[in-house]
Amino acid sequence: MRIGIIAGEASGDLLAAGLIKAVKAEYPGAEFEGIAGPAMVEAGCRALYPAEKLAVMGLVEVLAHYRELKGIQNAIVDHFSHTRPDIFIGVDAPDFNLTVERKLKAHGIRTVHYVSPSVWAWRQYRVKKIARAVDLMLTLFPFEAEFYRRHDIKVAFVGHPLAEMIPLQADAAAARSELGLPQDKKLVALMPGSRMSEAKQLTRLMLEAARRVATRYSGVEFVLPVATAAIRQHVEAVRDSLVDGPVLHLIDGRSREVMAAVDVMLLASGTAALEAMLFKKPMVVTYKLAPVTYAIVRCLVKTPYVSLPNILAGEAVAKELIQAEATADKLAAEVLRLLRDEGAATAIRERFTQIHRQLKQDASHQAARAVLGLIASDEKTDSSR
Repeated sequence: MRIGIIAGEASGDLLAAGLIKAVKAEYPGAEFEGIAGPAMVEAGCRALYPAEKLAVMGLVEVLAHYRELKGIQNAIVDHFSHTRPDIFIGVDAPDFNLTVERKLKAHGIRTVHYVSPSVWAWRQYRVKKIARAVDLMLTLFPFEAEFYRRHDIKVAFVGHPLAEMIPLQADAAAARSELGLPQDKKLVALMPGSRMSEAKQLTRLMLEAARRVATRYSGVEFVLPVATAAIRQHVEAVRDSLVDGPVLHLIDGRSREVMAAVDVMLLASGTAALEAMLFKKPMVVTYKLAPVTYAIVRCLVKTPYVSLPNILAGEAVAKELIQAEATADKLAAEVLRLLRDEGAATAIRERFTQIHRQLKQDASHQAARAVLGLIASDEKTDSSR
């Protein structure tokens, strides 16, 4: 059995490596080759190109590397068209992989895409391109699978790998001990984002909200994990500029340990909200964009919520304070509500536990079963001819 596979960024490398291991557990002789990161290579994939070649972000950067990326894309299509695999799997990287998948499918090669683009949220017209490119879509979330079924695209919901990595019940006391945080205080995490642009937009807002909370709730302290040295320097400058600022613990990295340790979270919308949900943390979600950018995004986005916890729940479990609603007073009021109302916090934790169980599906093995099932259906079709 020969399988072509492509992954770009580190997250895709890990997903693909898990899939490779799960397939090899069923078929030890299965051969994988394609564009691979270190985890994929360690799992037994032959790298035609390193995954870092695709890890280009930003419009200017992509344009600068366009000729190289297009050359790799054409070479991969040519390679698999002439040395045909039993199936081809594109892992994430939709701008690159969907084009490869479409061209290989036109050559009669079965194609799978693992990790749905956010087509359900915006630019839904892309679903037609996806239908032309893939024989099977593997999704991380159940609502994505429902979307593809409505558009008559073969799909399998496999669950989210983070739901396997994060325990159903995290040990908050152990996390506080490891981070050197107090055991006898209420702790609130502040997570303004891992990019400097986000940190500049949200750090002062969050610290102003924290200062308001501290004046109305005795014994509360705040924890802020910083992704880079530059962001730490920025946060320290904002902190030092505040009068009567709150007690703030800065932690280098280790964001998941921070999530495990705290009682409530105030965070920027993004992947962190999904992780916070899996740690069962009551949260307030916020974000700010340039006014023109926000106006364009609101016209394109088709979902009533911006954060994954709410999209997964189908209701506003986490308060979203976005753009004009994102004021220090409103953020502080919601954090205070979550600190004071234990009944509400307990209900949120219970709802997040339900969603965690739903996402905990052993994603790598579910994905492997779906891929192998597609190969087996092709073999049955061939044998019946």
